[in-house]
Amino acid sequence: MEIRIEPGEMVARMGPSGSGKSTLMHILGLLHSPDGDDGPPAELSINGVDVTSMSERTRTRMRADTMGFVFQSYNLVPTLTAAENVALAGEYAGTGRREAMAAASEALGWVGLAERGGHRPMELSGGEQQRVAARSLVNKPKLLLADEPTGNLDSGHSQEVLALLRRFNRERGQTLLLVTHDAEVGAFCDRIIHMRDGLIQDGAASS
Repeated sequence: MEIRIEPGEMVARMGPSGSGKSTLMHILGLLHSPDGDDGPPAELSINGVDVTSMSERTRTRMRADTMGFVFQSYNLVPTLTAAENVALAGEYAGTGRREAMAAASEALGWVGLAERGGHRPMELSGGEQQRVAARSLVNKPKLLLADEPTGNLDSGHSQEVLALLRRFNRERGQTLLLVTHDAEVGAFCDRIIHMRDGLIQDGAASS
């Protein structure tokens, strides 16, 4: 079955544990290659470019240039400040240290943490840590992939993070794909792709 995500959509992928949601996200994020399972070759096109035959080096460059990732676990370096954690995303993409720190300060302002840049993760609330964990925003990615971004948060902080993601989706036209078990998170998106046992059940095509 074909999955088509239009530029600027905010789409949720839902299904029970083991249904293949995270695997699909890793494939779309060029972290894994699609497996044809002895069937016809899988096809994956991003912005009209066939990525299945790309070298690993080209895939890595494409991830750095056009994609961002947000995970359920915050994956913050505990010894670094919020600003330094955010700057890492820019440095990984090849930005110089000074420029990355300047971009990090700007990005913290976008997510309402301008005054918290000098604090380390343990000094931040769960919602604040998740906003810092959205550090890939510093590179202004065209595609943002989020795996259970509200999974560790209470309802209030979940709404804050979802509102933040929706704002960037609308203001920048960023395409956003979320993996979630939460029906309320799914309802927050433009549409839902349901999965079970590694197969798409519905929601594959944009209306």
